[in-house]
Amino acid sequence: MSVRSGSSVNDARIAARPDVAITVRAGLIGGFAGGVSIWIYEAIVWVGLQRLMPLGGIPRNATGLAFGKAAQESLGPLAYVLGTGIHFFFCFVWGVLFAFLWPYFRRRGYEATLVALFFAVILWIVMHSAIALVTSDHPNYLDPNVVIGGFMSHLFYAVPVALVVKRLMSETVG
Repeated sequence: MSVRSGSSVNDARIAARPDVAITVRAGLIGGFAGGVSIWIYEAIVWVGLQRLMPLGGIPRNATGLAFGKAAQESLGPLAYVLGTGIHFFFCFVWGVLFAFLWPYFRRRGYEATLVALFFAVILWIVMHSAIALVTSDHPNYLDPNVVIGGFMSHLFYAVPVALVVKRLMSETVG
């Protein structure tokens, strides 16, 4: 006979943690929702209101940010496929990361949208710092218009991620 000290405490902790598959699923679905939302925002604001690019420029934008405008142009139509892949790859990665972080904040009583506001800013800083490290062919990240526009677009990503993750994970875990 084995004696497990504090087993009821451990059992309660395990029960309070969502299953990894459920967490990943919530993160992937949330990441997809956020990825679509950010593209809708960019279509309305960057294309429609600010006229920064044509509508077709949205899917290939990630190719230009990751590899530079020259590479984006040289790839032709493949830049759309690659850019879409890059965009959604990171949407899924960040969505899954949020899903794994969410239980920590939920247990402490934070609202998902509040966490999403800070998450969005951190994402923008991390992603655009990485872009600045790998290529010099990027927007001026010291320009306040670029920073504010970037933060706004990432808010339109992070809030849907947070709401979807919160909803999907609350259905399965207390």
